[in-house]
Amino acid sequence: MNFDIPYIICNVLAFIPAIVLHEVSHGFAAYKLGDPTAKSAGRLSLNPLKHVDPFGTVLMPLMLMLLNWPVFGYAKPVPYNPRYFKDPRKGDLIVGLAGPAANLVQALVGAGLLWALFPVADSLAGNVVFVYFYGLFLPLFVLINLYLMFFNLIPVPPLDGSSVLALLIPQKHLGTYYRVQQYALPVFFIVVLVLPYVLHFNPIGWYLNVTAGNLFNVLMPY
Repeated sequence: MNFDIPYIICNVLAFIPAIVLHEVSHGFAAYKLGDPTAKSAGRLSLNPLKHVDPFGTVLMPLMLMLLNWPVFGYAKPVPYNPRYFKDPRKGDLIVGLAGPAANLVQALVGAGLLWALFPVADSLAGNVVFVYFYGLFLPLFVLINLYLMFFNLIPVPPLDGSSVLALLIPQKHLGTYYRVQQYALPVFFIVVLVLPYVLHFNPIGWYLNVTAGNLFNVLMPY
């Protein structure tokens, strides 16, 4: 992997909107379902500083870049309270899937731009800004959003895919489930980073390459 300045800058510029819109979408979905928690906390903002998590937004992506693994991470989770939902299980599922859906939309927009600019790409090859935008930023933007989408769809707490579990948990245990879920994030990411060294195999990287990597290849015009 080429760790030059343009590559790092394009990674950062692609990663920030991917995670910000992911988290804002969670909060917006909850707000539309009647929960004011995220809005009251100021987390429906597009200001990246409102969503930065020191480890998940900064350190973890840098570590993954250095390890030559798929670059993904997370922002500070947007708070929401399922008690505001008419149907907590259904509401939790909608809020949970809103984040990955936002990443899918961003990936499709990026791929759409790649296809739209493809006919004029050769004629603009002499423009350095266009070359970096088209040849580096847009592909990274698409790939990072796909990584975030598929990673968060893993049905393990506290990832978004675990919202499906709320449909299966009895009503009387939902409160306990939500309390446990909010503390599961640090433990999960420690396991994600340590497991490859124990197994001598990176299951998360393999999963992302099979899912996000293959879909990325389908979406690319070249």
